[in-house]
Amino acid sequence: MTGPNVTISSDLKSRVAQRLQSECGLTMTDFQVLPGGHSGLTYRVSTSGPDVVIKAVPEGQRSIGRHDMLRQATILQALEHTDVPVPHILTVDEQEPAWFAMEFVAGESLEPVLDDPPVEPTLAAARMRRAAEVLPLLHAVDLASIPGISEPLSPEKELSRWAKTLGAVPPELVVGGDTLLALLEADIPEPITPTLVHGDYRLGNILSQGLESVALIDWEIWSTGDPRVELGWFLVFADGSNFPGVGREVPGLPTEDELVALYTGGSSNLPDQKWFNALGRLKMAAIMGHNLRRHREGRHHDPDQEKLPATINRLIETGTALLRP
Repeated sequence: MTGPNVTISSDLKSRVAQRLQSECGLTMTDFQVLPGGHSGLTYRVSTSGPDVVIKAVPEGQRSIGRHDMLRQATILQALEHTDVPVPHILTVDEQEPAWFAMEFVAGESLEPVLDDPPVEPTLAAARMRRAAEVLPLLHAVDLASIPGISEPLSPEKELSRWAKTLGAVPPELVVGGDTLLALLEADIPEPITPTLVHGDYRLGNILSQGLESVALIDWEIWSTGDPRVELGWFLVFADGSNFPGVGREVPGLPTEDELVALYTGGSSNLPDQKWFNALGRLKMAAIMGHNLRRHREGRHHDPDQEKLPATINRLIETGTALLRP
């Protein structure tokens, strides 16, 4: 089903059908919107062979920013021969509005502390541990093998970006955010060797089959930077108590120390990791504050946003507690 407000461009359907036939020898038999895609347009295409996923730039737009499908295709192609699990790219059409086709990978991409249906706790814990073991595979990728790599983001630059996001939110929606920001600004860690970072690494962006992570998806904000930024963000989702009112506590999830030890291969100590854990909380609070502001201003009506204040407060409080002497 495509949903009441989603239309499918006949031009895109025609382009996809022709290219899949000419480039891949596949005859298209069905073309449907794939729920859950947030970057550009995402479709599931049935063919005479395997199912295919299409990621496309919206009609009338170009491959820029979060709609940059060519950039997403570039990183997926670069990772195809690494240990990072990613879908295989079948073909890329650079004609604007651009699109690419990749294999359909079956699996669940569910955030245990946030998404429905709930994941059985033992399975959720096993998937989270496996994700912590996969993350260093991503951070071990040779940056020289990635075309068009950009200048790495230092912790200082990363914080500056999120300070702007926080500053655009009315203070009453992020109470205490200024205090947490000041603590972060007061003691910014020195950067370590930069790595490839996904930008939103968590179970909600990993397709899992049983216990195994089979595909890391949604690459719209990949970059290079300090790997501890990515780890700090991942750890936010390891504790359901971070999300009162909107999430759930899942018994038996691994602790932050255990996940860090799995990531490092033994040590639960990374330099300044508490700072990066606090940064992850600031980032989430800023994002939620931004979404709540848009709802209250009538720019994007969503009554569920009214559930966010308790979570925003919790994230700011716990982030502040991590950094206070």
